[in-house]
Amino acid sequence: MRFSTIPSPHLAPSNSISRIMLLVLAALTLGIASSAWQFGPGVVVQISIALMTALVAEAVVLILRQRNPIPSLLDGSAAMTAVLLAISIPPLVPGWITMFGALFAIIIGKQVYGGLGYNPFNPAMVGYAVLLISFPRHMTAWLPPLEMAGTNLSISDSLAIIFQQHSTVAFDGLSQATPLDILKTQLSMQTHLDEIQSFGVFGGLSGKGWQWVNFWYLIGGLWIVRLGIIDWRIPLSFLSGLYLISMFFFLYEPALYPSPLFHCFSGAAMLGAFFIATDPVTASTTPRGRLIYGALIGLLVYVIRSWGGYPDGVAFAVLLMNFAAPTIDHYTRPRVYGHKR
Repeated sequence: MRFSTIPSPHLAPSNSISRIMLLVLAALTLGIASSAWQFGPGVVVQISIALMTALVAEAVVLILRQRNPIPSLLDGSAAMTAVLLAISIPPLVPGWITMFGALFAIIIGKQVYGGLGYNPFNPAMVGYAVLLISFPRHMTAWLPPLEMAGTNLSISDSLAIIFQQHSTVAFDGLSQATPLDILKTQLSMQTHLDEIQSFGVFGGLSGKGWQWVNFWYLIGGLWIVRLGIIDWRIPLSFLSGLYLISMFFFLYEPALYPSPLFHCFSGAAMLGAFFIATDPVTASTTPRGRLIYGALIGLLVYVIRSWGGYPDGVAFAVLLMNFAAPTIDHYTRPRVYGHKR
């Protein structure tokens, strides 16, 4: 007796690219809302600029390649790149800088390699790194968090500054050093630690601005780990590597090196651990490889923050390990059943 069968695969996949992107974007909303609360409506404006630029760039490139742009626009990958880029940059960066970064991320970081699945580097971090190198003054000019500033800019003032129109508020008078800037530039050890403590990120979660943004990215990241959208190995090893090396130097010289909690809850630590380093296209894919990949990113973040030329090192650490991911995978391939390693 013959049985009718259907072509493989016989089980429909539970996750599609668009569903995964949608869930990750949903997980980002808590951190984005906290960032907008702390740093003003410019955060939302930057996301809007990056989104429009990225979607238009994606569509134009695909049309030039004689491909239907609709499926790629609907899969959410361009939107994800735009959002990650926009929330990584200061909220009052001129709009043309955000547009340039989004164009570079989509065209050079993604489409020049053939599109989603072929890019060797995280496109959002490619765009961010180019902006940081090209426009260092703008890219390091962050506003003080709400709890230190006392009030945020209005939407009209934010729009005026971003689009370089006339504003009653001078941007240079608003910007302030971040905790990581102080860590990088202060000459006096005691002054340097007192300044860091004033930000409320030295040793605890109760405090001012930056750690709350990181805390909500942590919550969103744990949610998508629980859903199985990302593998737990990369964020766990990333944060463990960052925590252990910072603990070592903190115990060695606490007057010079801040505590591990400072490093884990400042800058882009949680955003990088759960939403950037875990990019399934550019990250390591083997179980042991992911542990090595994440741990090395954490170590590199600390090295760049402490002795490198930039206040935060997440983007550069991720891009460097994107280089190394294929080699890590090659040497950490699981043994095939029935064969020797």
